[in-house]
Parts: sequence; C-alpha cells; structure tokens
Amino acid sequence: MIIVMKKDADEDKIQHVIERVESKGLEAVLLRGEKRNVIAAIGDKREIPTDYWLAIPGVEKTVPILTKYKLASREVSPRTTPVRINDTSVGGDSLSIIAGPCTVESMEQTLSVARAVKANGAVALRGGAYKPRTSPYSFRGLETEGLEILAEARRLTGLPVITEVLCPEDVGLVYQYADVMQVGARNMQNYSLLDELGRYDKPVLLKRGISATIEEMLLAAEYILRTGNAGVILCLRGIRTFEDHTRFTLSIGALAHLKQVTHLPVIVDPSHPAGDSSLVPPLAKAAVAAGADGLMVEVHPDPENAYVDGAQSLTPEGFEKLMAELRPIAQAVERDIKV
Repeated sequence: MIIVMKKDADEDKIQHVIERVESKGLEAVLLRGEKRNVIAAIGDKREIPTDYWLAIPGVEKTVPILTKYKLASREVSPRTTPVRINDTSVGGDSLSIIAGPCTVESMEQTLSVARAVKANGAVALRGGAYKPRTSPYSFRGLETEGLEILAEARRLTGLPVITEVLCPEDVGLVYQYADVMQVGARNMQNYSLLDELGRYDKPVLLKRGISATIEEMLLAAEYILRTGNAGVILCLRGIRTFEDHTRFTLSIGALAHLKQVTHLPVIVDPSHPAGDSSLVPPLAKAAVAAGADGLMVEVHPDPENAYVDGAQSLTPEGFEKLMAELRPIAQAVERDIKV
C-alpha cells in the first residue's frame, strides 16, 4: 500500500506517519517527489482499515498496489515522476537527450564530444570509465582516470555526467565523480549493487538486461527504490532474440507498455540495438514517437578508430543532423528539445 501525503504536509507529519506505519509492524519507505511525498507501507496490512491511515494528519489518500513491483508501479502516481539531474529533469515536458562516447579514451576525445553534443541540445554527457566486456582481453576503460576526465569535461561544459558502476565496492568512488550512476545490462540483476545504489542520493540509470522481462526490470528498479533512492530512470537498450539483422532487438512495444505500468521515466538507447550508425536515427525517431522520455546516444569524433563500439557511434555531424530531425517528431508528441 502507498500512503500519499498532502502537498503541504511538513516533515513532522511525514515522520509521524512513518512511525505509525512501523508501529503496525510494517516497513516504511519514504519516496520524495518534486510535488509530493509518498510512503510505501510494506507487509501484511489486511487487518488495518483504510480509515486508520486517512485519520492521520497530513495523509491525502491510500493506494493499494496489486503488482509485484510496489514502488515502481504507475499506481503510485498517475503521471511520470521526473528525476532531477542537477539543473535538468528527465521525465518532464522536455525530451532529455544524453549523448557521448561509449568509453572515455582521452581528455581531448571526451571534451570535443561534450562540446559538440551540448551545442546541439544534449542535457547530459555519457561516457564509460569502467567497461564490462565479454572478453577479458578487450579494452576495459581508463577507470579512475576516466572518471577524472569526465569530471573535467563537466567543469568545462556544465554538462552533468552519467557513467557506469560495476560493483558495490566502486559505488562510493563513482559517486564522487558522477551525477548519475548507471547500471549496465549485464548488471541489471546484480542485487548487491542495486541495494548499495539505493543508499545513495544520486539518480540511477537502470538498463534492461539482454534477456530480462519487463517485470524483472521493474523488480530490479524496486531494489533501488526500496532501499531509499527514488531517482531511478529506466533505459531500454534492446534484448537478445533470434534476429540477427540488428545487434539487439529494440521493442517499441516494451516502451509503450512501460509508460502504462510505471511512473518512472523511461529512455531509450538506440545505439546498442542498432549496432550500425545508419540504423540509430530510425530507432531514435521511433522511440520518441512512441513516448520515450529521452534518448541516450553514442557519439564519437572518429568512429573508425574508436576503442569500443565505433560502428554504432554517430559523428558529431551525424548527431547534429539527428537532433534536427527529432525536433518535429518531439513537437508532434507534445515534447520539446531544449538547446
């Protein structure tokens, strides 16, 4: 059950409700929103009448949650809950475009991309400092040096930074440098990592696993939410199927379904399912038309010589062209792209 607090409920009233929830032997999880706060009461509360909660000062209403994922459910909020990243929000009226190289290679490479994507409307810079690779012999990132490069690019451009964290032990380090901590597809069900990320106060971008169902993705988000971090952004990046005409299969139906069942913002990574830069723009346009809250696009100044995933990376010129083509589509679905 979700207890929705009134807009004017102060901290004393919120804490009083939490105390009442816990006094009934239930677990209380507070989710702070931009407009109102809600408290999840987790446990067996069938014997507690609804009127009991409504009589407590500051409570507006209670909402029973029937799905397995309680805190991520659309029943918590009929509207998408924006996730704030510094001075911008993902999930609001504007389309949030995140762009940058798959992996940080150098200061020059990262900064050139950061400046190019910012000039064309990106609201955040993506870049991998730690790279989980199928082969242990592949380039696995610059690690701490990569984090330092991203932080310097943020200082020089003002773009917030999104980068992946691979294990619970690294969360504290990545937290010092990143504005958003990313959970990659291979780690979607790393529950120790999800629990740890829930204890921090920076947003988490959670990618769908390559073989995960939508319910499994939402339950992974539930781990983060239940531990106390309300800033979860979901990211679809394609799943593995029998098809071989693209690197992965991007389900637009999955996007439409997520927008119906969860209040969390949902963005799409069109680069990974494409595997080919020529397919990135069509997938990106389809995602925007289907209601995505944003995109995460790979951009590299010299894709031919990229350390990782050059084939699916747009050039800065290609990104500029894509952004121009996205604007009328965004407008058609009542979104705008800020420059």
